[in-house]
Amino acid sequence: MVIVDLFVSLYQAICFPVYEIPKVKRRDYLALDRKKLSYLTFTQKLNCLYCDYANGVFAYASEIAGRTEWYWCPIKHPDNAQRAHRHYDKFIAYGDGEHFAKKHKEKRLACRACESSCESGTNNQ
Repeated sequence: MVIVDLFVSLYQAICFPVYEIPKVKRRDYLALDRKKLSYLTFTQKLNCLYCDYANGVFAYASEIAGRTEWYWCPIKHPDNAQRAHRHYDKFIAYGDGEHFAKKHKEKRLACRACESSCESGTNNQ
């Protein structure tokens, strides 16, 4: 988990500025707050800490991967993939080669412009 956290953070720190993709705020994905619940035992708090961290890291990594895919290859798969992230619905239809170049440019601009709306999931471009 720590290695994934480290590598996706490093990847984002290096690559996102180069392509002008808004960075994902790690703190928005890691909520390590269940340890504050007084009714949990030490063992339960430890287990919750692990789950909070693991699910937060994977959500954070998924958002980074989603923005990367949105920028580089925003094309839907012919079959709806179970792994679809929240940006997937904005992607270009599979097989739409006629309009791909124009739409791809529009998708890149939308990806770069998602600074505020990206976090809330309200950017529908």
